[in-house]
Amino acid sequence: MSGEDPGGGRGERIAKFLARAGIASRRDAEALIGEGAVTLNGAVVETPATFVSPGDAVAVNGRPVGAPEPTRLFRYHKPDGLVTTHKDPQGRPTVFEKLPAGLPRLVSIGRLDLTSEGLLLLTNDGALARRLELPSNGWLRRYRVRVHGRVNESALAWLARGVTVEGVKYGPIQAGLDSRQGTNAWLTVSLQEGKNREIRRVMQHLELHVTRLIRVAYGPFQLGTLPTGAVEEVNARTMREQLGVGAAPRIQRGVERTELPPDDAAPRRARPPRARRAGDPHRTPWGGKPHTEG
Repeated sequence: MSGEDPGGGRGERIAKFLARAGIASRRDAEALIGEGAVTLNGAVVETPATFVSPGDAVAVNGRPVGAPEPTRLFRYHKPDGLVTTHKDPQGRPTVFEKLPAGLPRLVSIGRLDLTSEGLLLLTNDGALARRLELPSNGWLRRYRVRVHGRVNESALAWLARGVTVEGVKYGPIQAGLDSRQGTNAWLTVSLQEGKNREIRRVMQHLELHVTRLIRVAYGPFQLGTLPTGAVEEVNARTMREQLGVGAAPRIQRGVERTELPPDDAAPRRARPPRARRAGDPHRTPWGGKPHTEG
């Protein structure tokens, strides 16, 4: 059995191996190890600081785990009404139950909640998923958001400074008004962090109720005209240019490959727009006291 590897010459940590094999995220793989569900060459793995070498036999709950396949990435147009999980305790339909047949085991890069729609990136490489979820990569997540209520454009501009809602600090958010009809309006909202239900909570803070939320871009990857419920595989060139992944993804029957348009060929680090000044420097545009971000 391979053991701890202070010198870094025995392959890769077993949690990373399981993530790349599409078994679970690194965190979930570590939980499986803690439960005694993972074996290496027939012996129970006792610590995540265990390394897998070429030729080692890894199993989870007695089922052999094959060597990680080449990294693959898919764009998926998530419809409303699906949970972004492999198994829902409440029995609600999940994203992974509705995917076309013939795909490898996939994990999502980030999540979209039950009532949110739009672009969801899927991969067979859990380590890649974790890397692309981190705000440190500088990728903007862009949304089209329909809201009900009176939109204050000065309040939207103020969000570029960041905001604290019920004790939770949110980073800079770019938000702009696209159109308005009566008490309904469409906004374009962009952010880098993407905390749980961030847009809905921030809009509620501005006394706006989100009635529809569609993610249209995740970094350089666009939703475009991908039909609802459809999946397209990202091609080898884009994988190399955007992710530094050299292996060419394989094509499944009924799953198309996609390329980015030339003007989206590189991820952008967008600066938040300069916030507009409110008339009273001691009050926010929506009438409350300004939040201090420390």
